[in-house]
Amino acid sequence: MTDTAPTADLTGWVRAPFTGAGITYDCFEKGSGPGVVLIPEIPGITPEVLGLAEHLVEQGFTVVVPSPFGEPGKSASVGYILGTVARLCVSSEFRAFAVGAHRPITDYLRAIASDLASRTGGGVGVIGMCFTGGFALAVAVDDAVSASVLSQPAVPFPVGRARRLDPTTSPAEFDRIAARASAGEVCALGLRFSEDASVPRERFATIKAKLGDAFEVIELDSSTGNAAGFARGAHSVLTNEVRETPGHPAFEARERVVAFLRERLAPAAQ
Repeated sequence: MTDTAPTADLTGWVRAPFTGAGITYDCFEKGSGPGVVLIPEIPGITPEVLGLAEHLVEQGFTVVVPSPFGEPGKSASVGYILGTVARLCVSSEFRAFAVGAHRPITDYLRAIASDLASRTGGGVGVIGMCFTGGFALAVAVDDAVSASVLSQPAVPFPVGRARRLDPTTSPAEFDRIAARASAGEVCALGLRFSEDASVPRERFATIKAKLGDAFEVIELDSSTGNAAGFARGAHSVLTNEVRETPGHPAFEARERVVAFLRERLAPAAQ
């Protein structure tokens, strides 16, 4: 039992630049087994993000963590978070406020997924969190992706009804993902806290209406007086809010993510 979120550092991770779709960033890789692309949340590859990455490695996955923003290994702080948000909000790669948008960064992430699939011998999983949560869904247009995990997808920032309803992809991408889901080629898992205004419930409703049973939703109770003691502002389901305590809701949510990845990536594990 712990009172803090699991953390880790960069020890043992292999760092190398990766170029795809005309974009180059460093990527960190570790592990063996089916491939998982873990896209960091704001402000970057923090010790908590690495804690999740190490857990996935321990569970038998080859994990690639791209570093499209922030300083790898640096702990989060208010100033660090705000500075990163300010930069990303004006970046054409990320299009933080655009509705129904294709985001160029997802082309880069698809290239990573495709490369990882070619090296691990099967479909891969993609996990996005917070600012990058929806990117995990957009990447699922690629045939290499068999499992998509959207943890608290906050982009486009939910200012106005259209952005709250936005599925985080362009219409063409959404149609392609739905077709793949209908054919059984990809499934998605969405996670959020019940009172998290940055991740509107309407967004998951839009995705559910399109993907049906191929989209599983996990909503953790963060209402006032909730049994787990989550603050109403609880946000990071798979990192900051996890406690290594069986039965803890965020712990169990992380366990479900691991099981979901195993289910979807099983052919690569055989």
